[in-house]
Amino acid sequence: MFHFLPETKLCGACVCVHYEVYKLSVDVIVFLFKVSLLWVCDAVKFGQLCSGNPSNSRRTSDGWGQGHYGAGRGGRLHEGLDIKCSDGSTVFAPFDVTLNGKLTVYTDPSKAAINEGINLSGEGLCFKLFYVRPDRTSGRVRKGERIGTMLPMQRVYPGITSHVHVQMCDKSDPTRYF
Repeated sequence: MFHFLPETKLCGACVCVHYEVYKLSVDVIVFLFKVSLLWVCDAVKFGQLCSGNPSNSRRTSDGWGQGHYGAGRGGRLHEGLDIKCSDGSTVFAPFDVTLNGKLTVYTDPSKAAINEGINLSGEGLCFKLFYVRPDRTSGRVRKGERIGTMLPMQRVYPGITSHVHVQMCDKSDPTRYF
């Protein structure tokens, strides 16, 4: 007869489930198998980022390229995920976050109109939002509260699908969080 004895713990942003499997006999308990630290990380999901886009629809393909992680960008790859957001829209905290300072997106002065963003952390994640003018750059913000305004992307890239670029601090693929 097998018995599963689950033990759950919070490990960072994920829930770790520790299972121990034992075979019980009349005379002795025989240890058969042990599985440790089964990760269930799909629990972290971004809430609405931008007013007018409650489902976080992604930028697909337009005359400027594609918005998925890993899309070609000339001699480099796109290191984030683009979430549709109209110029001037309100940008929201996707979950309870800590604001960790403003960031500069470009060194090119011709892109000054969209050269802002913010560093954030929360739910065990570290990430950046590009093309957002933050209302403030430090402190805590609760899920759904305003964190800034989408900058005028059409001034720099006419005809592009305006979007917030979401990039993980370690440059890993953020798609699984959407």
